[in-house]
Amino acid sequence: MSIYAFEGLIPVVHPQAYVHPSAVLIGDVIVSAGVYVGPHASLRGDYGRLILEAGSNLQDGCIMHGYCDTDTIVRENGHIGHGAILHGCVIGRDALIGMNSVIMDGAVIGDESIVAAMSFVKAGFSGSPRQMLVGSPARFLREVTDEEMRWKRLNTREYQDLAIRCKTGLQLTEPLTEKENNRPRLKGTTSVQPKR
Repeated sequence: MSIYAFEGLIPVVHPQAYVHPSAVLIGDVIVSAGVYVGPHASLRGDYGRLILEAGSNLQDGCIMHGYCDTDTIVRENGHIGHGAILHGCVIGRDALIGMNSVIMDGAVIGDESIVAAMSFVKAGFSGSPRQMLVGSPARFLREVTDEEMRWKRLNTREYQDLAIRCKTGLQLTEPLTEKENNRPRLKGTTSVQPKR
């Protein structure tokens, strides 16, 4: 891991969290138990505090940052998709932020809400629980269904399990020069696929 103290503040990573070695944590960062932080994620706590609560995940290439005297928070079991940017915002408990979405300063995403991929949530937005937010700027489309929440929770559970699997199963290695016969496939723990 690339962990940097900044002006005396050292990032905090719970022993039951997993942070990929290519992720960067700077300064005022707090990573709780059961959290998964993916490859090339950047958590730059050189102004505001960055908090990943228990069981949340921050996937590949995500960015967290915030202004002075602010907290950027992903609440318990929050799920942040690949390439998302969180800046000075609060992501509610059990919410999902879709891939490449941007959530701006002062925005609050309600518990159990879903922000669709590539959406832009404006500064100061104040959401309610179970909202489906879509577009740029993001707007309320409809309520999140029970089936969508079931799928979201299964997917989040996959990342909680992945945090455990990576602690023991991920190792730096050299590539093979060709594919072996009968190459096995990796299995997830909950076999989640969204319904179409």
